[in-house]
Amino acid sequence: MAMIFLGGSRDIFELPAPVIERIGAIVAAEHGVLIGDAPGADAEMQSLLAGYNYEHVGVFHAEAEPRNNLGDWAAYPVPPPEGARGLAVHAEKDREMARRADFGLMVWDGASPGTCLNVLRLAATGSPCVVYDTMRGTVATVHNAADWRAMLHHAGSDVRRKVEGRLSADERLALEA
Repeated sequence: MAMIFLGGSRDIFELPAPVIERIGAIVAAEHGVLIGDAPGADAEMQSLLAGYNYEHVGVFHAEAEPRNNLGDWAAYPVPPPEGARGLAVHAEKDREMARRADFGLMVWDGASPGTCLNVLRLAATGSPCVVYDTMRGTVATVHNAADWRAMLHHAGSDVRRKVEGRLSADERLALEA
């Protein structure tokens, strides 16, 4: 059973039809799903999986309880580093899902630095990630840091600056490889 990291931007509240179809294929193949607890794409994907009554799902969260666990699945707490604030609170759980995943499926709004970083985290572990870019209406598979750089190239300079500001030392090393 392959493990698939599903995720996406918090500003996405409607999944594109190809993403819905791909999640249906994941369910049909009985792959394991690793998913976060954020509102937006995570919650939309959770809702879809719950509608299938799909059981092979693990919800990763940084707080005491998941913000969303719509299928009442196994929950995996990943505490943030001491002193983490804001979005950094959730970065460690995202890194853990990327470490455990064989593949990724991300729905990106073309602006979310967190989703963009999750694609890099998957590439750094050698796990291919299919990225649905809703801003541009494109689909691409990111296999490595070069593919990720090409994806980021299409984002605005503001997005690139936010992503660079959130890179960990290990993630910076992955870009140099």
